[in-house]
Amino acid sequence: NRYWDTNETPRPEAYKEDLEIAEQATESAEKIYRHIRAAAESGWDFSSRWFKDGQNMATIHTTDIIPVDLNCLMLNLEKTLFRAFLLLEDNYSAKKFYNAAKTREKAIKKYCYSVEIGFYFDYDFIEQKHTESYSLAAVFPLFFEIANKFQASNVAKTLKDNFLKEGGLITTTHSSGQQWDAPNGWAPLQYLAYEGLKRYGFDNL
Repeated sequence: NRYWDTNETPRPEAYKEDLEIAEQATESAEKIYRHIRAAAESGWDFSSRWFKDGQNMATIHTTDIIPVDLNCLMLNLEKTLFRAFLLLEDNYSAKKFYNAAKTREKAIKKYCYSVEIGFYFDYDFIEQKHTESYSLAAVFPLFFEIANKFQASNVAKTLKDNFLKEGGLITTTHSSGQQWDAPNGWAPLQYLAYEGLKRYGFDNL
């Protein structure tokens, strides 16, 4: 799954700003408006995570991205519905969500984990490659226990080396001036990282 918005128009709350961004972009204004709206839908509004060049809002391409955190949340929902249908003794629906969860878990591992780098990234399905943004979205596979121990160990090392600062974890390793980037930290992400690390035995970190 990806973030999406059905409207191809500027946001009412930021009409002038969106017009200015679209004027600077190489893509059509309609596409840019949809990318901006989708990023706002994500809650990470805004972050270099959604920018092709990691710096400029005019390069936003949110709807091209398969976000690792969103898909971990969807996987958890599918697992929850599986258990709920088991309680209702609705085996047909339970099997449907069991299979959906298994398929999604395999896809997260295949498309969002970089074996070469040892970290979870979003996946650009247009370019068919990982995005280059190091972000705390990578802690979601630990929180929901999707990662194996080796993957969790790699993520923990990257968090310690590149994200951990006095007072907590930065949201991304990139300083773009956006609020969901370095040097800012956000409480929900601190909680997810803390719990995710504990679940794999990284108590000291």
